[in-house]
Amino acid sequence: MSRMARFEARTFEQAGETRVVLSGDCDLSVRDELLTALSAAVDGHPRVVVDLAEVGFLDSTGVHGLITAHHAARERGGRLVVVNATGAVATVLDITGVAALLGEPASPTVERRPGG
Repeated sequence: MSRMARFEARTFEQAGETRVVLSGDCDLSVRDELLTALSAAVDGHPRVVVDLAEVGFLDSTGVHGLITAHHAARERGGRLVVVNATGAVATVLDITGVAALLGEPASPTVERRPGG
């Protein structure tokens, strides 16, 4: 019996963005499914949020898919962000620098001008 969790990519349109909810193990065996889901999301909306809360494993193939989709979004003037990574998945994203690249921007800071 395989211990790998079945990969799934579900896409939802909501509140001015496309949300792609990934679940299961994201590795070489699901590369094409991942790239298809992310490409369709990036092609369809300028803001794409990839929710990784249900992903238990992410290898370099998954990281590559996220980066590829990020570049495609940027080429179209859009943005792809990754949210809700936990455990080993969060560690992979942190170590590779992808968490910093694709994380939600910090709350906007109000820039104060001198004398104002």
